Amino acid sequence: MKSSFNDIINSEKVVLVDFFATWCGPCQTLLPILKEVKDEIGDAVKIIKIDIDKNNPLAVKYQVKSVPTMILFVDGVPKWRQSGVLQKKDILNVLETHTGTKV
Repeated sequence: MKSSFNDIINSEKVVLVDFFATWCGPCQTLLPILKEVKDEIGDAVKIIKIDIDKNNPLAVKYQVKSVPTMILFVDGVPKWRQSGVLQKKDILNVLETHTGTKV
């Protein structure tokens, strides 16, 4: 069974959403960085990727005007967003700031 986007962001977990496009160079750069973040934090934060070309209504709803754009959801509420590529340590700092836990 596939979870809906709303089910995922409203879950008990903090969710980092990466809005991306397959044709976007910086998005490809961010991919291994997010994998490293996931490897380091494990299940502490859920990381999901949303292809804006396949999920345009979501991109419009969250006013994603450039990719990559990451949005951090806590209890379904966007708490942080950033467009562009961030390094692993910067993403980890954001997660720590907004979750209150050392990741």
